[in-house]
Amino acid sequence: MKKELEKIQMGEYLDFDEKKIEKIMTIKLNYLNGEISLEEAKREMKESFNQVTAQEFAICEQYLQKYGISDDVLAERMDEILEIFEGLLVSNKLILALGHPIRTYLDEVDALRKVLNQMREMLKKNFIKNQWAEAYDRLTEIDIHFARKQNQLYPALESKGFDKPSKVMWTLENNIKDMIKKAKKYLESDQDEEFLKLQDEVIEMVEDMMVKEEEILYPTSMDLLSDEDFVKMRKGDDEIGYCLIESPPPYGREAEKDVGAHSNNELLKDLADVFRKHGMLNMTSNREVLDVSQGKLSLEQINLIFKHLQVDLSYVDENDIVKFYSDTKHRVFPRSPGVIGREVQNCHPRESVGTVEEIIRAFRAGEHDEAEFWLEIGGKFIYIIYNAVRDEKGNFRGVLEMMQDVTRIRSLTGNQRLLSWNDKKENIKDIEEHPGQENRYGITKQTVIGDVIKEYPFVKEFLFQISPKFSKLNNPIVFKTMASIATMEMISERGGFEVQDLIDKIVVEIDKRK
Repeated sequence: MKKELEKIQMGEYLDFDEKKIEKIMTIKLNYLNGEISLEEAKREMKESFNQVTAQEFAICEQYLQKYGISDDVLAERMDEILEIFEGLLVSNKLILALGHPIRTYLDEVDALRKVLNQMREMLKKNFIKNQWAEAYDRLTEIDIHFARKQNQLYPALESKGFDKPSKVMWTLENNIKDMIKKAKKYLESDQDEEFLKLQDEVIEMVEDMMVKEEEILYPTSMDLLSDEDFVKMRKGDDEIGYCLIESPPPYGREAEKDVGAHSNNELLKDLADVFRKHGMLNMTSNREVLDVSQGKLSLEQINLIFKHLQVDLSYVDENDIVKFYSDTKHRVFPRSPGVIGREVQNCHPRESVGTVEEIIRAFRAGEHDEAEFWLEIGGKFIYIIYNAVRDEKGNFRGVLEMMQDVTRIRSLTGNQRLLSWNDKKENIKDIEEHPGQENRYGITKQTVIGDVIKEYPFVKEFLFQISPKFSKLNNPIVFKTMASIATMEMISERGGFEVQDLIDKIVVEIDKRK
């Protein structure tokens, strides 16, 4: 076993006692392979050690697959494995500066615990639907917490050889999200008894995940990752947003800089470096013209085209590495710079990896060139298509994913032969001459709330005034995430309004302010 221990990549970043790790591994494997009982495993562990650190626990998890323990088994039996270490697991309390990504995760855990405590108190009292609805509005923000881990923290850990969070914790996170959705459906359909029966399980699942984060994930992350890794991570965190907390301050060397502008400049610089490396250009300006397949474009123009496409693009190369995604303002699912350079298998929950690998296999083998999917999420209809990317000789060069919210497109009927602006800047005179067709500001149920607020910033404050349920928009990062995807129809449902009623209120407010 010692020879095997020397091979693990994450061991390059941690100091550990090989004999201790071997002993821990022997006990765990004996239990998982059915050679000893849970009680025997616990007794042997307590007789052998006074304590086991989070880092030692994590490095043993990474080794398990070398001995035939699959990620499926790990996910299903994680609670049993943790029970073996009952009373032995120790981790130092992390004291970190505001803005440090791990401090941000810990602050979110504190905020989530407050929601759980409120839920525990409500279980002792008479059922009041509105109170539970408000609690679940807050609890649902855990999706943002998970999304940032999956797109930011897990890729950084993978780069150090620690891929178990991506492969195991992601599945547990999806189980939590599914349970919350199930409970929320019961609540919305007035199945009060079924809803209340689920609450202990919901609370336990969320609390259990947060304990795993605090005791194992975050301490191990602090040991594996460098400060430079965390500075880089912080730059991408805003892309995803934050759960139940205000946007944290910048962290590290870039603390005083505009992170967004810096990221865009870095993208242009990185692309320019790639072009130079392959002898495609010798340029000192991103305005220098390049010969593309059909035309001539500068690097700046290429970047602008990608940013303004009405479809999200992601490109994975022939080695299954994510190389690019388009930074569009209407992005369907969250993305952050942490995904670049990551194996595509680690960018999906474990239960979806088989489908991803089958698509790549069929494309690589030349059996197929296209795969399409569609799904309904939160009132939106999402269309996804994967295309095999091949060079002029037919060699497989990767996969292009294209994703689009086609909700409005699906609703179109008849013909549109006359000029009609879709940027919400309607011809007011024309609308006034045809009353009853549409309000003068072009606001419909499919209008994205971010577009309205961009044009009329005071509408954001107005929403706070008419319903406390809109208060989460006060978080700038949550607002940034929601603003690009939430339609008036979705916003009205969240606020408890009929969509036309909410539109009418906003129109009246705009009229008053103009």
